[in-house]
Amino acid sequence: MGRSTVFGNLQVFALGASICLFSTIVRADDAADTAKTIARCETCHGSRGDSAFATTPRLNGQQTAYLTSRFRSFRDPTRQDPHAINNMWPIASQVGDATMAAIAKYFSSQAPTPAKGTGPLAAAGRKIYENGAQGVPACQSCHGENAEGKDAVPRLAGQHEGYLAAQMWSFNFMLRNSAAMHPNVMNMTDEQIRMLASYLAGN
Repeated sequence: MGRSTVFGNLQVFALGASICLFSTIVRADDAADTAKTIARCETCHGSRGDSAFATTPRLNGQQTAYLTSRFRSFRDPTRQDPHAINNMWPIASQVGDATMAAIAKYFSSQAPTPAKGTGPLAAAGRKIYENGAQGVPACQSCHGENAEGKDAVPRLAGQHEGYLAAQMWSFNFMLRNSAAMHPNVMNMTDEQIRMLASYLAGN
């Protein structure tokens, strides 16, 4: 083997080692950034995403695809209600897709808060969820028999009652843009919204 061949092999080896080292550093930086962002999320959404505030949604056990889609949607302030944009746009506009996906995976892997489904309005809410009402389709046809959601369809079981009610009103008045949800809730009364939220709530 000639000197030039040995030197060439050493260059290739050095280049490969440099690429591996750079990739390791980048992955470490990405992991650190993700951890910082998760910690920032948890200041409002609670440890592991189990929010203690009725106006702040629980993220624990939520569908990964839904969380990813929801995070990305905050980049467009014209499609969200003012409260959500005020809190989420500053974060979503600065976080890349890879970090968003990692955050969604983290929160979806946490144990979900169980829905108690109790209270004076819960029984009536269950009927609406399972069978629908006049002008209102059954929620379980999309959100699942146990409100567990699937893929980009969110889990509703165990969510805060106040948050669920607020979102239904946002869909109703088109403050939150959703071609799928607006037709489903536009005919719901205030009482029906409270019934449904009571049934689904875990607090």
